[in-house]
Amino acid sequence: MSPATEMQTVRSLIFSKWSSDVRLDGRTAIVTGANTGIGKETAKDLAGRGARVILACRDMAKGEQAARDILREVKGAKVVARQLDLADTKSICQFAENIYNTEKALHYLINNAGVAICSYATTKDGYEMQFGVNHLGHFFLTFLLLDLLKHSAPSRVINVSSSAHAMGKIQFDDLSSEKGYHPVRAYAQSKLANVLFTRELAKRTEVLGVMAYSVDPGMVNTDLIRHIRSPLQEVVKRFGFLVKTPAEGAFTTIYCAVTPEHQLMTGGYYKDCAHTVSSRAGQDDGTALKLWAVSCHLLGIRWR
Repeated sequence: MSPATEMQTVRSLIFSKWSSDVRLDGRTAIVTGANTGIGKETAKDLAGRGARVILACRDMAKGEQAARDILREVKGAKVVARQLDLADTKSICQFAENIYNTEKALHYLINNAGVAICSYATTKDGYEMQFGVNHLGHFFLTFLLLDLLKHSAPSRVINVSSSAHAMGKIQFDDLSSEKGYHPVRAYAQSKLANVLFTRELAKRTEVLGVMAYSVDPGMVNTDLIRHIRSPLQEVVKRFGFLVKTPAEGAFTTIYCAVTPEHQLMTGGYYKDCAHTVSSRAGQDDGTALKLWAVSCHLLGIRWR
């Protein structure tokens, strides 16, 4: 057996193939960070199922190119790019206003965009970039779009987290890392926040017909690794057969979008197209409630 064949055999054993022929005709989805990687693959899959898909992207040139790519690759696709900068609350407000002005329904909000392990930077509102984009930006976007999600129920919010959440701790006394910044710790905190946000959101919205799920896509070869230090990049290159393609990384997100609700657990954490257990910190409902309250305070919103 050739090395290439052996590698493919190992991959097939590690990454089980999941498929579904569920159609989404007449449904509308928003995918943040859909111009590349997992987001783009998710958008393409949903479009292929007949959904109208809005690509919410910071860089409109890249977003419009992604829309053209999907239109070319998926016959009859209904996709459109819209500008959204999750590091700027004014941009999030403008995006939400545009959605209410142009869309009659919203069935899926897929909070996929993210920044990872980057040098210290802040959002336009002054929050550490990873916490500000990965958590606060998506928290605020979900808040603003909740009325449309309720109107369109049954609907779903899917938050893309990471196994790195298990290393995270919510530093309530230093959420923006002003006392000391470590890129991995900040990233882990933001991914833990995704899991905790999902748990608390599910409790508040299940009665409204809005379900919530957090997903771990696994280690995926996407643009996010551009900030990873060179030693880890070398590991990724050497053990590439353990790294998922963007299409493989999108499987669990799509699984949570198309699987019948009675087969899913709202508030649950999903990996490799199955419900799994998050870290102990990810199951801390007291921390989830406190994070919810603090996030509302930071954003100046009231969300009961």
